[in-house]
Amino acid sequence: MRIAVLSGKGGTGKTTVSASLALSLGNYQYVDSDVEEPNGGIFLNPKITDILPVNVKVPAVDENKCTGCGICSKTCQFNAIAVIKGMVLLFSEICHHCGACIIACPEVALYEIEKTIGVIEKNEDATFMQGKLNIGEPISIPIIQKLKDEMNPHIPIIIDCPPGASCNVVESIEGCDYCILVTEPTPFGLHDLKIAVKLVEKMGIPFGVVINKSSKDSKIIHKFCDKNKIDILLEIPFSRDIAEAYSKGRLPVHENAEWKEKFRAMYEKIKRGVNK
Repeated sequence: MRIAVLSGKGGTGKTTVSASLALSLGNYQYVDSDVEEPNGGIFLNPKITDILPVNVKVPAVDENKCTGCGICSKTCQFNAIAVIKGMVLLFSEICHHCGACIIACPEVALYEIEKTIGVIEKNEDATFMQGKLNIGEPISIPIIQKLKDEMNPHIPIIIDCPPGASCNVVESIEGCDYCILVTEPTPFGLHDLKIAVKLVEKMGIPFGVVINKSSKDSKIIHKFCDKNKIDILLEIPFSRDIAEAYSKGRLPVHENAEWKEKFRAMYEKIKRGVNK
């Protein structure tokens, strides 16, 4: 089973939930698809043994064949090519690797070369994987796609998604059996939860909610979930002890065995719901 952990914004506790769930299962594959800022390894402490480069294809120009007609520039929908006074300028940083310019060139003056945009890091048995986007690269979806290609379908997969509801999140959760939406009981948390709910509903993926930093005084998320018949899977309390442990790289499941049981129970509940 493939479970994605996401939220409408950063800092709500996705990594807390995903890493705690993984540690509670024992037999798992943890995949950190937040390739711009992966941090699950801080808590899981994997020993990285394999580093795989992620390459994409970008255009290059054969100046001996190019006539400066400008068709490639007009074809590119992402403004990654400019033709000035018959000279082709290529901006690989904003290229989307679609290959349209190669097809459109009447002189066959464009060809593709490989460019490394990041890496995938794995431990020895690939129970931990994370992607890392090179600094300055704007497009991370190819790294997420490579992570998905390396996933092990024979054990539970926990995907720690990027924040928000962008294309990176859509790519991360596509093909998942279930989504855990992590939120916090604040107006901002509710606003972003609504965005995440709309996303997973549109993609037709079953989901439930985990409330982080929960308190008795704030029921804003409960009201929303009750009204929309959304299952609240687990609540993690607003706790100084949890926050202090987190600052030292330790999760609730590290500090208290009861949390492992709670996360295991949540997994079993999700599993029963998916298998209905």
